[in-house]
Amino acid sequence: MAHLDSEVKEECLREDLRFYFMNPCEKFRARQQIPWKMGLQILKIVMVTTQLVRFGLSNQLVVAFKEENTAAFKHLFLKGYSGSDEDDYSCSVYTQEDTYDSIFFAINQFHRLRNLSLGTLGYGESEDNRIALKVCKQHYKKGTMFPSNETLNIDSDIEIDCIHLDLEALSKDPQDWKNSSFFRLEFYRLLQIDISFQLKGIDLQTIHSRELPDCYVFQNMIIFDNKAHSGKIKIYFNSDAKIEECKDLKISGSIQKNTQYVLVFDAFVIVICLASLILCTRSIVLALRLRKRFLKFFLEKYKRHVCNADQREFINQWYILVIISDLLTISGSVLKMEIKAKNLTNYNLCSILLGTSTLFVWVGVIRYLGYFQAYNVLILTMQASLPKVLRFCACAGMIYLGYTFCGWIVLGPYHNKFENLNTVAECLFSLVNGDDMYATFAHIQQKSHLVWLFSRLYLYSFISLFIYMILSLFIAIITDSYDTIKKYQQNGFPATDLQEFLKECSSKEKCQEESPAFLSSICCLRRNRSDDHLILIN
Repeated sequence: MAHLDSEVKEECLREDLRFYFMNPCEKFRARQQIPWKMGLQILKIVMVTTQLVRFGLSNQLVVAFKEENTAAFKHLFLKGYSGSDEDDYSCSVYTQEDTYDSIFFAINQFHRLRNLSLGTLGYGESEDNRIALKVCKQHYKKGTMFPSNETLNIDSDIEIDCIHLDLEALSKDPQDWKNSSFFRLEFYRLLQIDISFQLKGIDLQTIHSRELPDCYVFQNMIIFDNKAHSGKIKIYFNSDAKIEECKDLKISGSIQKNTQYVLVFDAFVIVICLASLILCTRSIVLALRLRKRFLKFFLEKYKRHVCNADQREFINQWYILVIISDLLTISGSVLKMEIKAKNLTNYNLCSILLGTSTLFVWVGVIRYLGYFQAYNVLILTMQASLPKVLRFCACAGMIYLGYTFCGWIVLGPYHNKFENLNTVAECLFSLVNGDDMYATFAHIQQKSHLVWLFSRLYLYSFISLFIYMILSLFIAIITDSYDTIKKYQQNGFPATDLQEFLKECSSKEKCQEESPAFLSSICCLRRNRSDDHLILIN
């Protein structure tokens, strides 16, 4: 009797395992189980992509408004601005007169802003609740300098002096504040001048998209950098735009109804993702229970533990990917609803959440494509080659970092692509892919013959090593994994303990009665050549 109970439990476990490793269509044919998760994932792809496209179009308007205002500010407040930045700074001056003219020009433009600007701009309050323009200068505490006699006496302590010029002060005779002692600059002690002010604006272009407009606060700063004391003062313009909730919006028309429709759509996306999250979590919990039953049975019958590879078969990594994407979509949708209702303004975080979730959703489609042999080859090759590729990249990365540090310290002063570690890494990565090679060779300054010769040796050795050797080995690793998978598909995959257990039958009579089509529907079972067209993965 005990033996019969053991056989019944074994057959029940085997049937449960077979059913677990079936694909959705086979589960429907076997037990008429409707593939809710598959249908839900297809619906979610459509919903999430539509949501992302709508938010992307809205976010483009926000970014465009910020960039266009920054460009307008540079033309308004920087004297002689050409329309394009000089390197990483906006423009530069070379004489004392030009420096004074640039400072006074920015101040006068701030005073006359309402009569000059084409945008919907107004004055903003500073930190001390004043509508004013703040000018600060940094300089060495004291000192004397006589370059002709090579004499220098400087106290390296830095002092910061500031002055506030409100609209009332600027409305008076300009000579009153221009002749102030504050603007008597001693350029040999001067380090930096900062002109900071706040402006407010309203983005009306969103009305054309049937969205509520955003209110912006622009924290602007003009920096005159004289720290190098090289005879050239670099002028930087920084503008930090923050979106704030508009205090009093009265807009007639259909915008309010459109906003409500969008909020309802976002709420429906959240409901869909919650349902997907619950179903996938339930599947993982049931899989863990099934694995526990199998491990216990295997240990009792065969007196040994199941290998780690078979244990990992029970954890469907696609479900984990779906759960992560659902969590990101729910978080991003909630944040998007708050942005739409003008309660929050963090567009960047919302873009990252929705963009990453949509990426994972579309990557998850590969799971269903993997039920077909042609697409299954790609997935199996990626799975087989990934560990080898990661180990290879770890070794190649050490060489890459060595070239990065070497190029930065040697070529940095002579080549704009090697000025900092970030640009060096990007430049070398472009060279590995064969991009912009001639320009990298040609732009090296020939001020030092030794450095020029070193640059040739450096670039030729890096390109030869990475393109002809490392990149070729990288491709060979993936090709080798692909060839291995193709051979397995032709000759059969190595059978594991789990697969051998699924093939077994408790009696000859049952094996004869069992339908071959049922056995061939097992997703994880590695088949012979005659069953190549049915090879699937879970």
